[in-house]
Amino acid sequence: MSPRGANATGGRELFEYAVLRVVPRVERGESINAGVILYCQARSFLAARTHLDVERLRALDSRADVAGVRAALGAAESVCRGGPAAGPAAGDGPGRRFRWLVAPRSTVVQPGPVHTGLTADPAAELDHLLDVLVR
Repeated sequence: MSPRGANATGGRELFEYAVLRVVPRVERGESINAGVILYCQARSFLAARTHLDVERLRALDSRADVAGVRAALGAAESVCRGGPAAGPAAGDGPGRRFRWLVAPRSTVVQPGPVHTGLTADPAAELDHLLDVLVR
């Protein structure tokens, strides 16, 4: 560590992220990316950004429950924010909420695998990942 307190990674911290996928017909396994969850323990940062492309969703399933999908994506964002809107997870720390959100499940909105990286700005990294992986 240098005298100014910079670490060996140039001030960047380890983060973990997972893509939120919408699987309108679970039995078919087809999906579209609709969000990203990012957790940076060193910065106590946990957030999700979502973007639902309804046209792409309808291409996979013309009868998809768009309102239900939006509600599920919104719930993931609420759990990340914590507080009363997070429901039973409200009292959990950000790391525990992240682990709960990225646990495998067989529902319409599913997390993809967890990946890692380094960043100096978790919020900007999350916006970048949303642009690259979802939009």
